[in-house]
Amino acid sequence: MNIGILGGTFNPPHLGHLKTAEFVLHELKLSKLIFIPSYITPLKEGDEQELSDHRLQMTNFMAKKNQRFECSDIEIQRKGKSFTVDTILILKKKYLQEKLFLIIGADNYSSFHKWKEPEKILECTTLTVMTRPTFEIKKNEFISHENIIFITVPAVHISSSEIRDKVKRGESIEEFVLPEVLAYIQRQRLYK
Repeated sequence: MNIGILGGTFNPPHLGHLKTAEFVLHELKLSKLIFIPSYITPLKEGDEQELSDHRLQMTNFMAKKNQRFECSDIEIQRKGKSFTVDTILILKKKYLQEKLFLIIGADNYSSFHKWKEPEKILECTTLTVMTRPTFEIKKNEFISHENIIFITVPAVHISSSEIRDKVKRGESIEEFVLPEVLAYIQRQRLYK
């Protein structure tokens, strides 16, 4: 069984996340794809922990769109900085016989050597780096491992930060998020 792991802040999750997840699910022939919202992202500055429960709830809406999707609160329950290696080691114990694919973007690949224990992550998973059709990826010279694959995913022309800015400016985000996510953002008055 192949299991994909897709972490992120999902602040908020948008249709680009969903489109990419669907593509990766089919491309890698995954039995399951697990979305894992982070509590605190170690290499980013931000206050995402304040919205962690909201981000988890909105990511759950996205996970319900496919029976092979799942949303895990593992990092939010653990609190503190969300180091991927800690999450991978827990999942590896849970899924002893399964092959794990850690799915990251090309931007994260370029700084992957700065993550906590990157070699341990590569021992436990197949690092799956998502690239865009027109994006030329540079080899990360700091990582030498055969357990890395690259897949070209459809281009996505929206980001969570753009969505937050639109909400702040009072602009519509209806075309970028699921109806459930939109209703939740409005109900909870997020990103104002």
